[in-house]
Amino acid sequence: MSISTNIIDIICCPVTRLPMEFMSEKKLHELNRLIRDSKLVSRDGVVLTAELCEALITRDGKLAYPIEDGIPVLLDGQGIMLSQLEST
Repeated sequence: MSISTNIIDIICCPVTRLPMEFMSEKKLHELNRLIRDSKLVSRDGVVLTAELCEALITRDGKLAYPIEDGIPVLLDGQGIMLSQLEST
């Protein structure tokens, strides 16, 4: 179940207040690779263990948020700093 593209026009990142967009399949694949290797942590320091089916990304490409059962999880601590992709 995917969220409506109309919703994307009205939601923003809870940290930066930047607009959000759907994460590309390529970047999602990279994140899931790090999750499988237990090398990805959320902003609250929890190591992620469940792969993402969908995610939203800030338009500046610095933060991502999971979409679970069609609902974006826009909680500060659930955010994923995408700078972690650069360190691998």
